[in-house]
Amino acid sequence: MLENYLPVLVFVGVGLIVGVVMVALGFVLGTRRPDSEKLSPYECGFEAFEDARMKFDVRYYLVAILFIIFDLEIAFLFPWAIVLDQIGMVGFIAMTIFLGILVVGFIYEWKKGALEWE
Repeated sequence: MLENYLPVLVFVGVGLIVGVVMVALGFVLGTRRPDSEKLSPYECGFEAFEDARMKFDVRYYLVAILFIIFDLEIAFLFPWAIVLDQIGMVGFIAMTIFLGILVVGFIYEWKKGALEWE
């Protein structure tokens, strides 16, 4: 019974070894010359180490909601497309309703100006 798990254990071991070797190579071979560009805030638009109670722009949340909407759509669309011939018209109608709800959410975001970035 336990011999069935040996390939999984070998796979996990090889993965850990490869991961540790790659990180070690990065530390050994990597250059250590930080400058102001590398130490500046990245993607967030504000300094990383300031007051924790500062106000966030609501557009960050709107972009996150848009990402979740389209990520969910794709995550459900691929398996549905694969088994569409097996689930028939009921599955087609269910997915149409699901996509309709997502389109309503997208139109709401569009009308609220979430896609307009200054």
